Amino acid sequence: MKSLLINTADISGGAARAAYRIHKGLQEIDINSKMLVQTKLSDDRTVIAPDAKVKKGLALLRPTLDSTFKNLFSGGSKTIFSLAWLPFSDIPSQIKSISPDLVHLHWVCDGMLRSEDLKRINKPIIWTLHDMWAFTGGCHYSDGCDRFQQDCGNCPKLNRSSKNDLSRSILRRKKKAWVGLDITIVTPSKWLAECAKESSLFKDRRIEIIHNGLDLNLYKPIDKTTAREIWDLPINKKLILFGAMNATSEYRKGFDLLYEGLKQLAVKWSDKAELIVFGAGEPGNPPDFGLPVHYLGYLHDDVSIALLYAAADVMVTPSRQDNLPNTIVEPLSCGTPVVAYDVGGMPDMLDHKLNGYLAKSFDTSDLAVGINWVLSNENRHKELCIKAREKAVACFDIEKVAKQYESLYQEITA
Repeated sequence: MKSLLINTADISGGAARAAYRIHKGLQEIDINSKMLVQTKLSDDRTVIAPDAKVKKGLALLRPTLDSTFKNLFSGGSKTIFSLAWLPFSDIPSQIKSISPDLVHLHWVCDGMLRSEDLKRINKPIIWTLHDMWAFTGGCHYSDGCDRFQQDCGNCPKLNRSSKNDLSRSILRRKKKAWVGLDITIVTPSKWLAECAKESSLFKDRRIEIIHNGLDLNLYKPIDKTTAREIWDLPINKKLILFGAMNATSEYRKGFDLLYEGLKQLAVKWSDKAELIVFGAGEPGNPPDFGLPVHYLGYLHDDVSIALLYAAADVMVTPSRQDNLPNTIVEPLSCGTPVVAYDVGGMPDMLDHKLNGYLAKSFDTSDLAVGINWVLSNENRHKELCIKAREKAVACFDIEKVAKQYESLYQEITA
């Protein structure tokens, strides 16, 4: 079995890391897996990227071109919005050269693929969705908008919106380009599967649910004192952890909601707890949480990240909308309970008051209650840590995930 996974990058970003883990998991169960990317940061020889100078330069330029044209036609909207229009992609020709038994798409934006390129892939296609983009008119998360269930238009994400705006033209391009294509959809969460089933684009497609996985021998519980000494973090304080790509500036990740929640705890925990933030440096005008704060910036290697999760007493992931974020799967694997809002794919990972706390959506008071509940009882905290690890072993072991994909691969290529 020869599989080819396609993602914009190999190890940069949540979707990339999830896709790369699947790639390595498939190899561990003896599937001949390769990965094709636009941007390669690893030294993995089974990851294929542009090698000629011209192709490398074009690959670096494509994300800028894609976003520039988005800005022209969207009135300068700052939201993440992908057009998938850039021509001259050599991805289909590379697929033909590699000649896999099937093509496994993941996150393919930033100018990597044009919507129309999919019909040039003459292989069965599995598409693992890491956000909503594949079935919307360009947005990656709809923030409650349901226009993707019909024909988009009047997009709240665009500054220039009208009935026949950019979102409607993008969705119609996708519908036209993907008619009759052999595509099986996979979503990591039940929530995203339901969204896809309700969409006008994928309502008649086969949709499977397979969670993202990770190496549980790498992401595992480690002695907290040891982890904190390595990170030079306080030994005798409760450590509250928050992190994401662009953690302090990405509205969807809820840094402002974290602020409002922790302010309510400051009186009780000001001299007993500290906040750790990764995925961004300290803002120019940092907010006063009422607690000491450590900004660690961007972390790129799994060992450092796993140690940080193990060092923490609780991970807080206050996203407004999310699929199956690594910032819940990873800490659970390290035996660290998580507090998050009851939105998106969070219930797939968190069992309320068993391995964490699911707060009422966007209720900062309940977020504060959840954090306090996790931290305030030592015996309860120990049990939460045990259950967190048990959940990861049961649901997110990369070997189990890889075998689920193997079964799907065999069925589709039979």
